[in-house]
Amino acid sequence: MIPRDTIQNIIDTARIEEVVGDFVQLKKRGVNLLGLCPFHNEKTPSFTVSPAKGIFKCFGCGKAGNAVNFIMEHEKYSYPEALRYLGNKYQIEIEELEPSPEEKQLDTERDSLFSLNAFAQKFYTQTLLKTEEGKAIGLSYFIERGFREDIIQKFQLGFSPTTWDGFTQHALMNGYAEKYLIDSGLTISKDGKLYDRFRERVMFPIHNLTGKVIGFGGRILTSDKTKPKYVNSPESEVYNKSRSLYGIWLARNSIVARNNCLLVEGYTDVISLNQAGIENVVSSSGTSLTTEQIKLISKFTRNITILYDGDPAGIKASFRGIDMILEQGMNVKIVLFPDGEDPDSYARKNRSADVEAFIATNASDFIAFKTRLLLNETNNDPIKKAGLIHEIIQTISLIPDSIIRPLYIRECSEIMGIAEQTLMTELNKVMRKKIHKAGTSGPVEDETVSSDTAALPQEPVLDISDCSAQELDVIRVLLHYADQDLNFKQPAEPDEEPEILKVRVADYICNDLRANQISFDSEVYQKIFDAFAEGVDNNSLPDEKFFLMHPEPDVANTSINIITQRYELSPGWEEIKIYVPVETDKLEDTISRSVLSLMHRKLSALIFINQKEMKELPADSEDWADHLSRDIHLKQARNEISRRLGRILNA
Repeated sequence: MIPRDTIQNIIDTARIEEVVGDFVQLKKRGVNLLGLCPFHNEKTPSFTVSPAKGIFKCFGCGKAGNAVNFIMEHEKYSYPEALRYLGNKYQIEIEELEPSPEEKQLDTERDSLFSLNAFAQKFYTQTLLKTEEGKAIGLSYFIERGFREDIIQKFQLGFSPTTWDGFTQHALMNGYAEKYLIDSGLTISKDGKLYDRFRERVMFPIHNLTGKVIGFGGRILTSDKTKPKYVNSPESEVYNKSRSLYGIWLARNSIVARNNCLLVEGYTDVISLNQAGIENVVSSSGTSLTTEQIKLISKFTRNITILYDGDPAGIKASFRGIDMILEQGMNVKIVLFPDGEDPDSYARKNRSADVEAFIATNASDFIAFKTRLLLNETNNDPIKKAGLIHEIIQTISLIPDSIIRPLYIRECSEIMGIAEQTLMTELNKVMRKKIHKAGTSGPVEDETVSSDTAALPQEPVLDISDCSAQELDVIRVLLHYADQDLNFKQPAEPDEEPEILKVRVADYICNDLRANQISFDSEVYQKIFDAFAEGVDNNSLPDEKFFLMHPEPDVANTSINIITQRYELSPGWEEIKIYVPVETDKLEDTISRSVLSLMHRKLSALIFINQKEMKELPADSEDWADHLSRDIHLKQARNEISRRLGRILNA
């Protein structure tokens, strides 16, 4: 655990323009710096860095944060990892606090496994490059596949010797405990003896996002049919197959830059494409794609292109995994390589530019691809075609975006020669069943509308209980004006000078809302309000930096989004003596309306809930009478606020 004062020292020392400048080319624009956003593709710069505030904000994709947040988002580091990165950058020594016995035990096991895996990788690589056996068997295999020396070193490839316990004995001699050798899966214990799991195999280390070795894949080079071609590390405290992707640590920056992830099946596919200069590629390592792997890719892009070797049986077997990608709201394309070719062989036989051009030219949308593939197998059989329709409709129904679904319906209608409305009707049936299965009661509106009505404007439904806009406005004025004074004129006799009452904005808002027992529906808004309320009680208000550099990402990001503005009033208006009214001209009115508007919406929500409960009670019951009395008092309070806001009074 990193001490709080060390965290604060790192945050105070880190300069946002230097941290971001390591990854983004920035140009001066007024008091700020401007560049192309590293988190989404854009041609016109909208990524702004404010050295004065110590924050960044992209007005294109909405990403915002401080130096720590930037490293977390860009490098996909955890909060402690980002702090250590910045500590190393600014040469700040980090002495971490003593962890609890439970944390220490877990950290000890994890650290031991990480250390052992790193040791194993070096052993296997040294065996490959420095021993006669490694060169003769392992290195010759990689060279035969066309792998260059720099690529072999980049992926830290290796070779496990042919002796039964060569690595195990080497690790034990270097002080590594038998327990961790077995826990990591590098060693197998059988009948009281220890054996190397990966004996006589070429080795493919598997890394996590930060580049640490978490496991291995080993390929046998003999033709022994009794042994599996590939063996992978078993799951351990540091290796979870369903959450790991081969090559992700090398691919992540390229995936972000290209806004696309190429997904292949094997280790050598990844390596050969990298050698061809295509780095935005990962592999599921021959296992079925999992939701966790898809979510891992979604951290970097919403676009996945799957590369297949052209085997129809294999493609159809992977449909379930692709459906899972669609369920996550991601865009999927398919590339089929020519017969007899896979990404590995095609990349080795063709120039880099030709490989990239082939992928770009042959990438087909998955749903259209699936429709054509299955349509070719129907042979105009009506029963098979009906089955195809149901299959495609089920796939389209997985897409969470209700705007995109009708677009696919239209495309599939053209491919299959089926009326668009017929497909839309079937889709609506499937969607209704899904909603009903999820437990929705009462009448259900079709989530997917027909193409005939898609263009009609829909009447917005007002959610009277939604206070988000009013809550946002209160937090906004607190973040902007908390320490400013309000001047309220006190009532006075006609011949007397009115007394001016001075009160800080934070005191006025916090005390008023707490006195009326108003809380925020938004958890993050409540956190910000509580920080100000605590400052009011202690007479020490948190400053802007407190929120912009807050250790909780949701608080920091929300504060940055509220505080930053894309456009500022040009000083040129003053130079030509044109005065533009601003909010601070009538700050008292701004603050009062903000607080009263929130109270008005909260009262409206209470009235709505109370009336809903009344409808379910017998009109002659005591509970109904209590609800009626409550309804009258709530409306009286709301009408008083309406009067103060200058609104039309409601009954």
